[in-house]
Formats: sequence, C-alpha cells, structure tokens
Amino acid sequence: MTITPWYKWLNNGGVIKILEFIQDFIIVSLCIGLFGFMILQLREMFVSLLPPLNFTRVTADILFVLILVELFRLLIIYLQERRVSIGVAVEVSIVSVLREIIVKGILEIPWSQILATGAFLLVLAVLLVVRVWLPPTFEGVDPEQKISARYQQKRQFDKVENNLV
Repeated sequence: MTITPWYKWLNNGGVIKILEFIQDFIIVSLCIGLFGFMILQLREMFVSLLPPLNFTRVTADILFVLILVELFRLLIIYLQERRVSIGVAVEVSIVSVLREIIVKGILEIPWSQILATGAFLLVLAVLLVVRVWLPPTFEGVDPEQKISARYQQKRQFDKVENNLV
C-alpha cells in the first residue's frame, strides 16, 4: 500500500470542488445577509421621508441603498462567473466616496481631505476609462468577456459530462 504525498492530494479535483462549494456557500450567505440589510435600510429610508424632511439624510440613505444594490450585483456576478467585476467594484467605490461627501457636507471637510478625495476619484475614473478602452489595445478582445465565455463553456462541458455519467 502506497501513501499519497500531501501535495498530490491537494491537486485532486475533489478537494478543489469542495473548496469552491464552501466559497459559494459563503457568497450565498453574504447575498442573503446583504438582501436582509437592504430591506432594513429601505424601511429606514422611508421613515426618513416623513416630516420634518432632512434632504441630506434622505440623499445619503438613497445612495447607501444604491451602494448595497451594487454590492449585491457584484456578489451575483461572482457567483455566475467566478470573478470580481472591476467595473462594478469601481462604481461602488465612486458612489461610496460621493455619499460620504454628501453626508459630511463639502464645506465641513478640510481642504487636504478634499484634495485627497479628488485624487482618489480621478484615479477611479481613470480605471473606468482604461477598462472601457482596454479591449482595442488587445485587437478587439475584451478580456472580461473572454474569461466569461471560457467559464460558460466549461460549465456546459461539465453539465454534458455529468449527464453522460
């Protein structure tokens, strides 16, 4: 009887499938928790619409719900395609920064923090533009679509393989 070395055991496909299942379970748990939190936040947003109306708070609540929706979308994309969408992550970051500026008020923030925030938003905007203009530099191939198509093809192959067994 031969003993299998530990490094060959880790290369086994079954271990990887178990770890992917655990990771999917964690992501689904995050989705359920985030969905519940969105419902609670919606309730609080509707309460803040009652008189006396505080425009800053209502705007901050609406932006926060939008941030939660985008985070939920990011988790769904991860479950479907096994990747984190850079575009969605950057969009969430931009809306989060703008929400904080609206909540605190632009006049209440020190000038150094405004400059740092502006630089951060500029970098995020450049990331969005680079992501959009990146495919032409690779002869029209969109890396995100290529990875997504490869994953979809793998899933279809796995389904066919499972039906044959």
